[in-house]
Amino acid sequence: MNGVRIQSFALAALLWVAAILASGTLAAGEWEGVDKSVVEKIAMDAGRPPRAPYVDTDRGDLLLFMFLLAGACGGFIAGYSYRKLMHENKKRA
Repeated sequence: MNGVRIQSFALAALLWVAAILASGTLAAGEWEGVDKSVVEKIAMDAGRPPRAPYVDTDRGDLLLFMFLLAGACGGFIAGYSYRKLMHENKKRA
């Protein structure tokens, strides 16, 4: 039990240090991200410059609502699948 505590503490400390280091490098602006460094470069090479999105989620709470909707749909599907897999298979046996 004591070994598990030490491992948990070491993992938490490692994650904390990684988060501190990542926040420092991200704040310095050294990392661009995949969209800018890869996808945008390939699109420009193919002759497809960036354009405005069809659905602008930067205004208001539309993005939060979309996450809520996706989570609700995912939860419904997971619950239905769990019921179908676990409870209906017991009835057949």
